[in-house]
Amino acid sequence: MDKSNSKLISATLERRMMACIEEYGRIKRKESTFFKTVKEFCLHHRFSHQNFMKIYHRHKLNPVPASLVPCKRGPRFRTRRTDLKVEERIIQIRAQGLNRYEIRDVLKSEGIVAPCPATIYTACRRRGLNRLNRPQRQERRRIIMNRIGELVHIDCHQLSKGLTIDSPEKNHYLVGVVDGFSRLAWVEVTDDKKALTVMFAVLKAFNILRKQYGVEVDAVMTDNGAEFGGGKDAKNKDEHPFERLLTEMQMEHIYTKPYRPQTNGKVERFWKTLNEDFIEEALYENTEDLKNELVAYLVYYNEHRPHSAIGNIPPVQMAKSCN
Repeated sequence: MDKSNSKLISATLERRMMACIEEYGRIKRKESTFFKTVKEFCLHHRFSHQNFMKIYHRHKLNPVPASLVPCKRGPRFRTRRTDLKVEERIIQIRAQGLNRYEIRDVLKSEGIVAPCPATIYTACRRRGLNRLNRPQRQERRRIIMNRIGELVHIDCHQLSKGLTIDSPEKNHYLVGVVDGFSRLAWVEVTDDKKALTVMFAVLKAFNILRKQYGVEVDAVMTDNGAEFGGGKDAKNKDEHPFERLLTEMQMEHIYTKPYRPQTNGKVERFWKTLNEDFIEEALYENTEDLKNELVAYLVYYNEHRPHSAIGNIPPVQMAKSCN
């Protein structure tokens, strides 16, 4: 086809599509004398509603005649595939055991335009690196934490009603503290999760972990809940009970990213274990019975139960290996 014929076809198509767009506008305003619905309009002109709307919106963004005719578009892989140099850097960082969100942060810190986390995951999966092997998981744990007390994870967990016989409608809350290196844990039962209640529960847990297992806490990680101070941008830190406790004990406070409970994954995984071993299908006489049984379970968890994340040894043995 010579260029003159090609230009003639394009000009004819432009006029036709422009007339269709004008008719579409009249249908939307209910002013059309030919069509009552858009479906009738599309059937008459023999094109799909979806394809017509693509042309319509393209013309709205760029109202020139050229936007009404098909344009050359390259293969999708050229726009969807991550730059090969960026992908190689992603693989290098992944080898250190970092997850997709941490990889994105590293790329940004290096001045690289970072792909979204889903794209980073896809790049790792292409190389078979979407799952870490055991040595990598152990290396990741070693990199993040080198000794007990370096960072402890704290969280509140609400129990379902009906756990105690004498007060089936009563709410019970758990305040948990988990050491990131050894996985030593302690939990206190409370009637609510107010800031003052949580502060005293955490203080008691700190004291027990220090006295029984020698855990000296340097820093804590929590979510951005009101009971923990409301996040790094909160303005009442000097008056907040939990924040004051950390200040007085000279402990650093690290917050998880909003809506990212995985950041505090060690304590979240502990809640799952506690639920499977201690809470599911259990029924206690009263709150005191619940507390006593919980203490017995925590001794078992810390001193006897093998933990797969630390080489199938009990947390207390992991703590001793650090001394």
